[in-house]
Amino acid sequence: MPNQLSPLVEQRIVAFALGHPGLGPRRIAAELARPCWGGLIVSANGVWRCLRRHGLNTRSKRLSLVAGYAAPYQPPRTPRPEQHVEAQRPGELVGFDCFFVGRLHNMKQTAWQLTAIDICSSYAWAELVSCPHGQPNAAQTSSLARRVAGELQAAGWLLERALTDNGSEFRGSYEQSIDQLGARTTRIRAGRPQTNGAVESLHKTILDECWRPAFARYLQPRFRGLQRDLADYLHYYNFERAHTGRLTRGRIPADIVYGARKMETRSAAPVGTSRRLSTLTPSDHDEDQSRKHALFLGVRADLSL
Repeated sequence: MPNQLSPLVEQRIVAFALGHPGLGPRRIAAELARPCWGGLIVSANGVWRCLRRHGLNTRSKRLSLVAGYAAPYQPPRTPRPEQHVEAQRPGELVGFDCFFVGRLHNMKQTAWQLTAIDICSSYAWAELVSCPHGQPNAAQTSSLARRVAGELQAAGWLLERALTDNGSEFRGSYEQSIDQLGARTTRIRAGRPQTNGAVESLHKTILDECWRPAFARYLQPRFRGLQRDLADYLHYYNFERAHTGRLTRGRIPADIVYGARKMETRSAAPVGTSRRLSTLTPSDHDEDQSRKHALFLGVRADLSL
């Protein structure tokens, strides 16, 4: 190969690396370029590739060889299977979180985005709120939780579990509201926001597709205007945008929540206990299915306008 190092240059590189095992490829290339070492012009990347061919591309390997120590062979580790938060039906698990939007012009209070997302369908809820004390409080998050539970119930589902972090806005009255709704709260471990990764990904999506274009359009963004932009974007996100996630697979969230075949109502149960399907008479089941079908047709009619 035309760019292949000559055997003489490779010997010089290996000898210098073993004589100075603490130096990295960049330092080795700089030292070999000095007249006292022969003035060899080799890039740092070329030095590293040469050392890799000889099994000396790391400092620990060079030091081990100089010390006469050979590390025992360790077979390559098999990668662990990817861990995901699973949900099989809407309402089974809903992630909650808050996102700081900023301080707006002529507004002393900070603007925060309260966000919730159904893990199974990716159906999202979000509200832009003003916070006099600098961050959301439990009353604001409780209002969002009641809204989520109400809309899920109108679509024929139950809010069963809420996934949150350990912030103060998800304690106190928020916990009481979740208990009153017949659901339970699961908190992620401190320093592990990826456990609630669905809502974190939603924050990034809303930031890229809603907030950044909105702040670029407006000379002076106003609170009410941003609220309208968020509401319009959520309508597009839930009813028109195709989602390519692991669970949605190209479907629209509203089609999963409003158009899927509903399961029978599940009774709430404590943590660690099983949930059994409640019994419904045939007449009650037919009436319930007719009501859900009419609700879905009404939603689709609104979209066509």
